[in-house]
Amino acid sequence: MTRLLVLLGGILLMHGSYAQLHLLKHFPKSYVAYRATGPLVMDGHLDEPDWQNAVWTDDFLDIEGDKMPAPLYQTRAKMLWDDNYLYIAAELEEPNIWATYTLRNSVIFHENNFEIFIDPNGDTHNYYEYEVNALGTEWDLFLTKPYRNGGIPMSAWQISGLQKGIRLKGTINNPADKDTLWCIELAFPWEILKECAPGRRKPMPSEQWRINFSRVEWQLDVEEGIYKKRINPDTNKPFPEYNWIWSPQGVIDMHRPELWGYVQFSGIKSGEGHEDFTVNPDEYIKFALRELYYRQHDYFRIHKRYANSIKELIKDPIMVNGKSFSASFEVSKTRFKLSSISTNQKNIWHISEDGRIWSE
Repeated sequence: MTRLLVLLGGILLMHGSYAQLHLLKHFPKSYVAYRATGPLVMDGHLDEPDWQNAVWTDDFLDIEGDKMPAPLYQTRAKMLWDDNYLYIAAELEEPNIWATYTLRNSVIFHENNFEIFIDPNGDTHNYYEYEVNALGTEWDLFLTKPYRNGGIPMSAWQISGLQKGIRLKGTINNPADKDTLWCIELAFPWEILKECAPGRRKPMPSEQWRINFSRVEWQLDVEEGIYKKRINPDTNKPFPEYNWIWSPQGVIDMHRPELWGYVQFSGIKSGEGHEDFTVNPDEYIKFALRELYYRQHDYFRIHKRYANSIKELIKDPIMVNGKSFSASFEVSKTRFKLSSISTNQKNIWHISEDGRIWSE
């Protein structure tokens, strides 16, 4: 894992919802997706050579990271792409395959599920969420911005043309036997995903999108031959669900797009070569602006106004890519915009009070 080269001095304030994510200590996960050499059949078997040549992601971790216990069951994913689709496959180890929701756009995470989050242009706004259970029941939704910034899920939005296949190694909803795993295979059409992508188009080789995966897993008991959520005797309510994900968030909140993993789209066909993931140095500038964003909200909570300079937020200098980091501040009573020049000195990066980050 690549360490984040952003060093911030001073003692971090540990209060409020924004303070939890001060100072990213690790760079998010990364993956290089190679091109499929031909059409893939969405049946959940992953037996085509393209899938066989694609590497698995790292095993999923707890959403809060390695400070929490390792997940009970293995979860991992693969990705490929071609001119028409983004292909995603996931394998979920599971001794008790359980799913009851059959109505589309049900709140599927109230039971065991698999989730995909996609932010094509990385500005943390206008992103997609897709959830599916072992029955194949889906919930696809669109968010204009994260919940912390007042985002509202738009469940009426649908991924038209999505293809999927599910394979079960076991018997769903049958506690009488022990299952092994379930596998989901998906083809997301670029025709839909490109709506919020740079240039409103599918990615080009070497470009990167922000993507993350989540698995929700509940503790279960068997009552009269039926799976039921395990009840905590101290609260008389179900135990909290487990959240196992690819690129840890640090907090129990999947809607932190700035922490999602990076997927780099390679022009190389699967099995025909290797490409290293390359970090764009501007990502470190964006992380530094994000740090100031969190601190601005903490500052406002205490002082009832936004700070007008870095020195009001952080006493010690910020070093980014080996250089002293500076940012300009535009502040009003209710809004702010922080800006810093790009690594190549050709663009300016901005972040606003609602968390959106962009360049011009």
